[in-house]
Amino acid sequence: MYKKALTSLTILFFMMGFITCLNDILVPYLKAIFSLSYSQAALVQFCFFAAYGLTSIPFSKLIERVGYQKGMVIGFTLAALGCLLFYPAVVLHTYPLFLAALFVLASGIVLLQVAANPCVSVIGPKETASSRLTMAQAFNSLGTFIAPLFGAYFILSALTNSSHAEGVVYPYFFIAAVLILIALVLSRINLTGLESTSTDETGWLQVLKEKGLLLGVIGIFAYVGAEVAIGSFLVNYVMDISQVTETQAAPLVAFYWGGAMVGRFLGIFTLKAFAPARVLMTHALLAVIFILISMQSTGTLAIGSMVLVGLCNSIMFPTIFTLGIKGLQAGQEKKASGLLATAILGGAIVPLLTGLLADRLGLHQAFILPVICYVYIAWLGFKNLTNRIA
Repeated sequence: MYKKALTSLTILFFMMGFITCLNDILVPYLKAIFSLSYSQAALVQFCFFAAYGLTSIPFSKLIERVGYQKGMVIGFTLAALGCLLFYPAVVLHTYPLFLAALFVLASGIVLLQVAANPCVSVIGPKETASSRLTMAQAFNSLGTFIAPLFGAYFILSALTNSSHAEGVVYPYFFIAAVLILIALVLSRINLTGLESTSTDETGWLQVLKEKGLLLGVIGIFAYVGAEVAIGSFLVNYVMDISQVTETQAAPLVAFYWGGAMVGRFLGIFTLKAFAPARVLMTHALLAVIFILISMQSTGTLAIGSMVLVGLCNSIMFPTIFTLGIKGLQAGQEKKASGLLATAILGGAIVPLLTGLLADRLGLHQAFILPVICYVYIAWLGFKNLTNRIA
């Protein structure tokens, strides 16, 4: 019954991953174009992920009014508008206009996230919600794997030919056209059976008082912050270690996100075979170990260890998300999804703080901040595993 809905959501997750990960190419690209510091370049991710903190709850209210399907159509349209705004930013060659365009683009992605995550969670049995959302996130990771290769070829390669930002115009125009096409197709598909008929009058703060949800919100903040911080600075990290160009370093970002893709496909099975909380704790501890190894080494070992963190990231978002909404009353999922999506604000805060640390202490030492984030996630998995969340 829901095959068509799940297929549509899978395409949606792919595009969300593709667009979000393209920021990892924009960071070194705009850093070079505008001669930015690490903290200034991190404003790309700050403006993109700040949209989650500012718009998630309003968009959750919008979805409660218009439903999942219309919400996703509006989200694709808004994201397309953000892509088109790159053109005036290029013409005027102004960094703040790029940031404004990214905020609009991100707002569309936020609306898609708020609508899509609970959709996947409520399709089918609750027992397999984590594995189902992990499957959808695997296609999200396919988008994140392709995006750096796409960006390296169409965007970073332009650095050798121009000191301006023309390299982003045609790629983002192409993305806008794809988003508009998807919005048109999605608007004509009948997904009425997907909409929840449950209503809930519980206030936002009351929902957030659910301890499991609150800890899940902090977990999403930590996970997205750590993942984005590493992805944002990986190109520059590799350049510092191996003395290569941006274009040569970019494929390693694809391997970083590709590890998450492989891990998510594997996670479809591991999350069925083992307790999701145990899998989450194990992955977080491995991430801590890999980062610490990278920070204390150089050359291939340092690069390889950091890239392997992508594999550890694989099951974190869907597992933290489903653990966060576990046990909520019927109809509360939309509010919970809005609160969890707000926590994606971590993708704005943690990379910015990491950039500030990199400017003061160096990029190697700055990765201690993602380590702290993963330590919390490991603790969250342990708390859920021992049923200590009341």
